[in-house]
Amino acid sequence: MSKNDSNVAAKSKKTGIQTERKLFGIGILYLLPALLLLGVFLFYPMFRTLYFSFFEVGGGGVIQGFVGWEHYADLFQSSEFRKSMMATLLFVLYTVPAEIVIALFLAVIASEKLKGIGFFRTIFASTLGVSVAAGATIFLFLFHPSLGVLNNMLGAFGINGVDWLTNSKWALVSVAITTIWMHIGINFIILLGGIQNVSRELYESAEIDGAGYWARLFKITIPMLSPVLFFVTIIAVIGSFQTFGQIDILTGGGPAGATNIIVYSIYQEAFSYGNFGYASAQAIILFIIILFVTIIQFRVGEKKVHYQ
Repeated sequence: MSKNDSNVAAKSKKTGIQTERKLFGIGILYLLPALLLLGVFLFYPMFRTLYFSFFEVGGGGVIQGFVGWEHYADLFQSSEFRKSMMATLLFVLYTVPAEIVIALFLAVIASEKLKGIGFFRTIFASTLGVSVAAGATIFLFLFHPSLGVLNNMLGAFGINGVDWLTNSKWALVSVAITTIWMHIGINFIILLGGIQNVSRELYESAEIDGAGYWARLFKITIPMLSPVLFFVTIIAVIGSFQTFGQIDILTGGGPAGATNIIVYSIYQEAFSYGNFGYASAQAIILFIIILFVTIIQFRVGEKKVHYQ
């Protein structure tokens, strides 16, 4: 290579680097509004919470003294915190599988070309338009011990009514039922969109080969839907860990702490008892748990995902 060719190559490389830097700067400018919003409303509160977890913090965020790892040590020694974690894990187990299975069942039905199916699609997705407060209030009446529809239906069959929200054995199940109903709408829409994006050619080829309905469902629909199911599972798990509104309206964490899941426990410690440092430590532990569960889902679940 001649000296001129070397100079041309060097100049071309330098120009390419300058172009990349220019494009990077333009990209940062476009992202700057989003980065500012994330910094103010996400990153700053997160680091502030981590900071508070090492201090005794009074009302208004006034730091009263450094305590180091004391809050975390107290949490792991607290029977109330262990009970709260157990209630949280049970709540996730109650809600996530049920809401995904039900939403998948409804999405499969709604994907069929039947007369009037559009009406049922609207009904299945309608819970998406119901706020947490409205949905919880509806179930507050349904679970009423004497006037509630559920106990009246049980009475019609000669079965004694259930203290849905005041019995520690049923309270968490009752809140889980409410949450499942409220989450069906969004999961249904996502899964239905995934089913409708599956290539029709796959179904036509399967029909030619003599595959029946159930074979097409389990050999084509569900495998091709695995990326969507993977996504729905992740957001369902995170959403269940972060449930708050239903607990606050239906049970207030009771009875006897049976529904005092960790998010509600954080709220009570911070805003009812004024223990902001202790509540911040709980919030950091919740963040670590959600992060760990999500990583496990990616490591294990993504291996079974078929992207093509």
